[in-house]
Amino acid sequence: MSGHQDDYHALVARHEAMRLRNRLLSPASAASAARSTEPGARSAPGTYDAAAGGADQALILRHLAAITPFGELIDRLYESMFGRHPYLRRLFPDSMEFQRSHLERAFWHMIDHLDRPAELAADFARLGREHRRLGVLPVHYEVFEASLVEALRWSAGNAWSTEAEAAWVRMLRHVSGAMVAGANDALGEPVAWNATVTGHDRIGPDLALLRIRPAEPYPYRAGQHARVETPLLPHTWRPYTPACVPGDELEFHVRRTAPGGVSDALVAHTGVGDVLRLGPPQGTATLDEELTDDIVIVAGGTGWAHAKALLDELSRRRPAGLTARLFLGARVGARDAGGFYDEAALERLEARCPWLGVTRVADASGGLAAGDERRGALLDAVLGSRTDWSRSRQLVYVSGPTGLVAATAWHLTEAGLPPERLRHDPMPVSAPGVPALQA
Repeated sequence: MSGHQDDYHALVARHEAMRLRNRLLSPASAASAARSTEPGARSAPGTYDAAAGGADQALILRHLAAITPFGELIDRLYESMFGRHPYLRRLFPDSMEFQRSHLERAFWHMIDHLDRPAELAADFARLGREHRRLGVLPVHYEVFEASLVEALRWSAGNAWSTEAEAAWVRMLRHVSGAMVAGANDALGEPVAWNATVTGHDRIGPDLALLRIRPAEPYPYRAGQHARVETPLLPHTWRPYTPACVPGDELEFHVRRTAPGGVSDALVAHTGVGDVLRLGPPQGTATLDEELTDDIVIVAGGTGWAHAKALLDELSRRRPAGLTARLFLGARVGARDAGGFYDEAALERLEARCPWLGVTRVADASGGLAAGDERRGALLDAVLGSRTDWSRSRQLVYVSGPTGLVAATAWHLTEAGLPPERLRHDPMPVSAPGVPALQA
């Protein structure tokens, strides 16, 4: 094992020296060198066109039966990676359950989007920027690639082909190259921000409103989200959207989804004075710089936090004549049975914003998938609002559980809403070979 460790540290030292050299070059040259010479960047974003991606996608799909379901492949991959480099285990959370499930989802996402390589690169560039806080280095993608190839050969056995393996490697190098580029583009910004809990309002057994104060200014826009880490679960980050415009403190609405996870730690085991860490702000479901169109917001459950931040900013910037409509799905678990957990704040917003129309819907759904013909009460209210979505000049923002967001987006586009008028955070994507990002 010591031989493997020496080889690994020599590899890290060599590639980190290369990164340092790139940083010392002129900015333009450094950017070019970083993308072309660092491990993981051997198929730089932009050089893998749609035709090449489509060809590799078809090749991978033809051989997919030999390596699916992905469970055994992923187990073998980590067995190989940790067996050769056991010190990499510290980059991962104690529980690998989330990592395995989200890596499987990442594989499907890569395969599904391989014929759209620019879109795929944008998704993983964002993840590369975020993963700086985990201590991930470019060389780790090379280590992951070697482990994946070994796992592919082991899983497929005699059914494997060198052509399919080459297609997997090209796909992986495309996304890892995008992640390296995303991380390099963010070298000048902090990796994470420490923040102290200043308020913890427990609302029922499974919901809490937290107020936190970052030690340094946190440069987010209303509508963006932050990845949060608690010291109770090191290396495990979950996204939450501040329910406020930028200021000295942030407000998070956290619903406990399962025991033992980040939401459980934040709701049940966090108090005033505790210190959390925030990753860089992410997300593009924000208000435009120039406000010209009326706005519709669809929010379910704690997706209200995103809606609240947007409406707070809109109340400060709204030009004369612009209107907004909120469809809010209240969920069980509020202060009053069947009520809404943040009703007082919503009433204050309504009182000072006569241009805002609010439709409250008692709807605990949110697990529907895109394309599902079933609709919950919230979706029924939105689609039954007598709006001709094909002619609509409104911008529509959607937030809440992933299933609700996906189903709402699908139904609205089916009803004729142009996709460019629909705003929501990207569906969650997990990154290869590093701790997963769960939404």
